[in-house]
Parts: sequence; C-alpha cells; structure tokens
Amino acid sequence: MKKKYLILIILCCTLVTGCFSKKNDVLKEIEKKYDNLKSYSLTGDLQINNNDDVYNYDVKVVFQKKDKFYVSLKNQNNNHEQVILKNEDGVYVITPSLNKSFKFQSDWPYNNSQSYLIQSIIEDIKKDKERSLVSNDSNYIYTSTVNYPNNRKLVRQIVTFDKNYNLKSVSIVDENDVSSMKMTFKTINLKPNIDSSMFDLNKIVDSSDNSNKTETTTSKLDDIIYPLYLPTGTVLANSEKVNKDDGERIIMTFEGEKPFLLVEETVSTSDDFSVIPTYGEPYLLIDTVGALTDSSITWNSNGVEYYLVSDVLSQQELVDIARSVNVIPVMK
Repeated sequence: MKKKYLILIILCCTLVTGCFSKKNDVLKEIEKKYDNLKSYSLTGDLQINNNDDVYNYDVKVVFQKKDKFYVSLKNQNNNHEQVILKNEDGVYVITPSLNKSFKFQSDWPYNNSQSYLIQSIIEDIKKDKERSLVSNDSNYIYTSTVNYPNNRKLVRQIVTFDKNYNLKSVSIVDENDVSSMKMTFKTINLKPNIDSSMFDLNKIVDSSDNSNKTETTTSKLDDIIYPLYLPTGTVLANSEKVNKDDGERIIMTFEGEKPFLLVEETVSTSDDFSVIPTYGEPYLLIDTVGALTDSSITWNSNGVEYYLVSDVLSQQELVDIARSVNVIPVMK
C-alpha cells in the first residue's frame, strides 16, 4: 500500500513539474521573441465595452528605442482620430480635428498597463508569479494580473499567442471575467523601417488627413448631458447656462455625500495649431483620450468639452461618472 502511495506522489510531482516547466518554457520563448526590441510597428482593433455600448478603434502603434512611441486611435464610428506621442520633449495627445495638442509631464506609458503595447503586455505576464497558462491545438493563453491604478475594476489580462509565439489578442477583464477592453492584433512587424518624422510633433500635424481636421463644432448647447451614474447620496443641486465669447457653457453643481462640479462647454477648432500644457495623465475614456488628475478629469467628445472636478471623489468615482456621460448612441 505504501508503495502505491509513493508511486502516486511521484506521478503527481512529475505532472506538476511538467506543467511548471511547460509554463516557463513558453515564457522563455516569448521573452526571446519580444524582449529587447529595438523597434516595432503594429495595427489592430481595440474594442471598449461600456455597459451596453461598444466602441471600436483602429489602432496603429510605432515604437523606437529608446522611449519613442506613436499611438494612433481612430474611432470607427465617427473617424475621430487622436494620437498619443512620446518623444524626447514629453508626452502629447494630438487631436488633428481641433488643430490642438495637449502636452503632459507624464510617465506614460509606464505608469499603468497598456493593452496595445507589446512590452506592457509581456511585462505584466512576467511580473505575475501566479500567472496561468492554457494550451490548445493552436494557441497558448496566459492569464495574469494587470496594473490599472485609475480603474481598479480591471484586474486581469487574458493574452493569446499562436504556436509560433505571435501575439494575437489581449482581453482586459474584471473580477467576474467580464471583458472591458479587447485588443485584437492584425499585423506586427518587429523589424520595421521607421522614418524619424513619425515622432515629430509638427510633422505629424502637417501630415494629418485634411479631411479629418474639421470636426462638427457648435456655438450652442441644445441639451444638457447629465451623468447616468451618481454616487449614493449625491444629487443635482443647480444647473446654470452662461454665454462665453465663442459659445456656451453649462455648470452643474452636485451636492450631498460626494459633491462634484461638472462643466460642459462648446469647443472650437483652432485656426493655428496650438500646444496646450496639461496637468495629469492621458486617459482613454471610452470614445476619447482625456486628462485625469487626482481630483479631476477633462475630455472632449462630439464638439463638447467636459470638466469634472471634486475634492472628495476618488479617481475611480471620477472615471465612473465620466463614463456615464453619453452624448450620442454608438454603433454596435
């Protein structure tokens, strides 16, 4: 009997060791393929889920060592494009349709996980000592933790590689494994020929599609856009519309246990390209890239600029309220 138990223990240990070895062998091959990249370019489709709404972006990424990133995010619903650029001068969010760029003093993209950057995805797998690996006939699938300090609901990534260790997709899920974002990679080139102008702010603006430089703008706010989500014990106390030189502004004051201020105002296209110094971090908020600080979030959407600020709300609460401000229905 003791001999049978001993054999069973040996078999179990062999299986566990074999699985552990397999998991490490796959990771070593992935590291060999993607670590120490001098450059890469990729394209893909980024899907963002917000309750019943689905937003899709065409994504283009170009990376060059050291520390140069170009990320184009084009909304498939309205062709609105923004570019996140990191070069030796700083981090920029460029909005060609408004002829504006917002400059950040930021650690982006290293301050949180990024579902469209190869090094971020691989690093999250490597950091998680409890990562899991599932293998089938055609794919290796890793599950690991992620780091989204501004959205604690996002806890894991599910990353799919083919049998040649080519990155296929990554899905960012909550604790119930409900997907909030999914990036599907269409093309990845690990040895691209990169023109240095790709990381030149002025050349990016000059080369932008002229047809994309005129966004639908308005000088009037016909409707007040209310947030669909409010923290418990918080209510709208006052709403005021005021005129400004080139449009209108609506100021909404919410009071209660979690008071905050929400400002909505018309936004116009600049005649000359302008760079606006901006405090905070770039943040992808459903249909646009905004600026998130400890106490505020600012974003532009469909010709309207939004500013949400509070001394008591957490960043998670700021994001939840901002995500609930819907302007128009989206295609699904």
